[in-house]
Amino acid sequence: MELEEDAVGHLVALGLARYEARVYLALIKRESYTAAEVAREADVPRQRVYDVLDALVRRRLANAHTGRVATYSAVAPELAMTRLMALQRESLERLERASGTLAAALQPLWSDGRGHTDPLDYVEILRDPTVIAERFAEIQRQARHELLSFCKPPFVAPAENAEGIKAARRLHRGGGTVRAIYTSGALEDAGMLANVRSFGKAGEEARFTADLPLKLVIADASVVLCDMPDPVAGAGSTTALVIEHSALAACLRLAFLTVWESAATVPESIEMLNS
Repeated sequence: MELEEDAVGHLVALGLARYEARVYLALIKRESYTAAEVAREADVPRQRVYDVLDALVRRRLANAHTGRVATYSAVAPELAMTRLMALQRESLERLERASGTLAAALQPLWSDGRGHTDPLDYVEILRDPTVIAERFAEIQRQARHELLSFCKPPFVAPAENAEGIKAARRLHRGGGTVRAIYTSGALEDAGMLANVRSFGKAGEEARFTADLPLKLVIADASVVLCDMPDPVAGAGSTTALVIEHSALAACLRLAFLTVWESAATVPESIEMLNS
């Protein structure tokens, strides 16, 4: 049991969701399983196992065999690890490109700030969670053409972003664009998954990627809201920056689009629930 839990942890570190890791480990135990059999063996909910198996097949970690009853088998662990490492390298290359763009965009602000003793009038520093939430809602209300966002844990509860649903619906009806890139963990968070569906119904386009460097919102290529986790105080303490600077927003928009092009589209199961 301890060995299996360690293996799950290692597979998650290599980019699999926890259910995917458990199903893969179940599949390697014998030549093939039906979906129902592997759901029982891996202790994965029956309604989720088909999505999990499809994800493993798409990543070429498992094979599907047609027949009167479809069965599934795992690829050899050595080959599976090689493929997971290749996917991790691709993800790291995407993040390196995005972080390089972000660093280049922020460097002029940092350099300029070294020569000023007064705060920049186009930069807001927010530390109170209530104030951050209110400013976020205001940015969504004021958006006129486009809202782009990186969404990563800790996720905001769906009920806390009704303003975002309204903004997505308003922009979509007006011919605007609302796009969000979520980390893959959103697929295993029930509350966030419901939030993704709600935003999808309102007109948001969503994609998924293994990891994101930070939470980020870009409105109308002119206003940026990003969180800056405190490296000393820890994950529970966050400082948010609101920067009204079109050049910076344009650079970060390019970074967003770079990640968007390589991110995965919404799984069919979510699309069907949105229809």
